[in-house]
Amino acid sequence: MKQINTAMILAAGRGERMRPLTDITPKPLLEVKGKALIEYHLERLAVAGIERVVINHAWLGEQLIQRLGDGSQYNLDILYSEEEAALETAGGIIHALPLLCPNHKESHFLVINGDIFTDFSFADMLASNPLKIACQGNTLSLAHLILVPNPPHNINGDFYLQDQHILKQVPESINATKYTFSGIGIYSSALFNHLPQGNLRLAPVLIDAMAKGRVTGALYEGTWIDIGTPQRLAQLN
Repeated sequence: MKQINTAMILAAGRGERMRPLTDITPKPLLEVKGKALIEYHLERLAVAGIERVVINHAWLGEQLIQRLGDGSQYNLDILYSEEEAALETAGGIIHALPLLCPNHKESHFLVINGDIFTDFSFADMLASNPLKIACQGNTLSLAHLILVPNPPHNINGDFYLQDQHILKQVPESINATKYTFSGIGIYSSALFNHLPQGNLRLAPVLIDAMAKGRVTGALYEGTWIDIGTPQRLAQLN
C-alpha cells in the first residue's frame, strides 16, 4: 500500500442535536478555545503528512468554504464535495470518491468525523500502514477503525475488538469487550466501489465487511469527545 496522502472530513450533517447553535453555524465550525473543531483536524492532518483534504458539505456549506478556503493557510490542498442534502456517511464518501481517488491512482484514504475533538495522532496511524494487517490469510483489510472506551452517551458500545479484528458480534464463548467507533478510519476504495450513489449509512457497509473478516482496528484511550450536544461543547470549552 502506498503512502496515504488524502483524507476526508465528514462535515455535511445538519447537527440537529446541537441546535440552536447549528441553526446559524455548521457543526464543524463550532469553536473550542477560539478555534473551529475542523481546524484542529486540519492542523493534525498537515503534521501527519496529508496533502489533500476533501470536505463534504450540505447545510451552511458556504461557511466552510469561506472559512477554510483552498487550505493553503493549513499547508493543505482542500477540495469540497457538495451535497444538495446530506447523503449520510457512506453516501457522502461514495459521492466524493472521484476526489478521493482521482484517476484511480490512490486506493486508500483516511476519513474523520468533523464533529469530534481528539488528540489522536494521525501521523502514528498512517506510519503503521494498518491495512497491511492480514485478514483470513492473505486477504487485506478493507477498513481499519479506531475504537475508544465507551462514553456515557454510548455505554453499550458499537463493535467488538478481537485480535486486531473488529466484529459486530462474537460467540458467547469468547471474552471480548465492546467499544465505541471513534469516527476515525482508513478505508480502501474497494469497500465502496460497488455501491450505488445515494443516501447510505456507513454502519451497514462496515458490518457486511466485518462478517467477511475484512475490518481491522485498534483501541485509542487518549482524549476523544463526540461533540453531540451543546452541553458537551460547553464542558470541553
